[in-house]
Amino acid sequence: MIDLGKNLSVVTRRTKSSVIRELLKLTNQPGIISFAGGLPDSSLFPSEIVADIVGDLAKKFNRAELQYGPTEGMPQLKEELIKLHAKEDGINIKSENILITTASQQGLDLVGRAFIDASDPILVELPSYLGGLQVFQSYGANIIGVKCDDNGILIDQLEKKLEQLVQEDEHYKFIYIVPDFQNPSGITTSQERRKKIVELSEKYDVLIIEDSPYRQVRFEGQAPELIYKLDHTSNVISLFTFSKTFAPGLRIGYMIAHEEIIKKMVKLKQSLDLCTSTLNQLIVAEFIRQNHYTKHIDKMIEVYRKKRDVMLSALKQYMPEEEGLNWTTPEGGLFLWVRMPAQIDTSQMFYKAVEQKVAYVIGSAFHCDGSGTNTMRFNFSYPSEEQIETGIKQLAEVVKAEMRTKTVSLSSK
Repeated sequence: MIDLGKNLSVVTRRTKSSVIRELLKLTNQPGIISFAGGLPDSSLFPSEIVADIVGDLAKKFNRAELQYGPTEGMPQLKEELIKLHAKEDGINIKSENILITTASQQGLDLVGRAFIDASDPILVELPSYLGGLQVFQSYGANIIGVKCDDNGILIDQLEKKLEQLVQEDEHYKFIYIVPDFQNPSGITTSQERRKKIVELSEKYDVLIIEDSPYRQVRFEGQAPELIYKLDHTSNVISLFTFSKTFAPGLRIGYMIAHEEIIKKMVKLKQSLDLCTSTLNQLIVAEFIRQNHYTKHIDKMIEVYRKKRDVMLSALKQYMPEEEGLNWTTPEGGLFLWVRMPAQIDTSQMFYKAVEQKVAYVIGSAFHCDGSGTNTMRFNFSYPSEEQIETGIKQLAEVVKAEMRTKTVSLSSK
């Protein structure tokens, strides 16, 4: 066999395994209650409706749905997306503003391919979506983290870092934001901060990558506007997916951007997969057209809201009252974020949690600078309400034991 160390490309050598995927291997044991994955509740998948749609498509298109399609995406799906965003977000887009992708992860890869040269600075939230960090690292980006609070990225720190990059004459490329029920923290960027981010984009001539995979899954409160809608200079690329709001197995996502950006992305996508699955695009288009999508989202909201509430109640009931131990209260989405006292390392505690048949994702995986060792992400969409209650109770005992150990360790010094 050839010497892989000598022959692999730079991009391949830079690409690291997903921490989440590696940890999930440990959680695939009988009896494990997992809060680790970002999985939707599979019991909600509308399999019967999809079966009916596929049967109808086979009759309607006479095998054309099994043929190659345009790289830009099927016009039937684009038409439904245009109507959907006009109704839900009040934005007016054309077919030329949309590129259908193989889920939003491909959208992130296209962004990396299009804009990142090795050592280019980009700015991300602390914490940020691991899948995005992986892609940007593989293209050699210099990833700069900006801290957040419960209302999103801290604007003063964001501007400070942009100003510093200007002074250093650095060729910075974009700001990457997950503004709605952020993965991993569950926070939502406020309307005021979205406006400020757009203002900074214009002032510093920097792109904004808005990644919003489950914006529609809102349990309460008023939804802030899409950053794309607030922008007036075509500086925003917005990424969306049906993986969390319909079915991840379909692998359908899309990006919205200025048509000149879309043209560049289409060329890049042609070299990747020629086109996204034609059949799956038509399934999604029909699912939306027949008004199943809206009803499906409503059902998801009802189920996920209850699960979130069970998790919040269990955390309050079972977790010890300790200074520095707190968690977010997401208004929607699939995740919440737990912060532990500074002396607790959740990566060490993870293995003890697995021994007690419960799992989470370590928070440091979402921090580009290696911080966040005292944090962890919980998913509430996949486990049942009973599993959530039991899992948090078991995990709370692990937390209490870890705190006792650390207290004894500190007092003995």
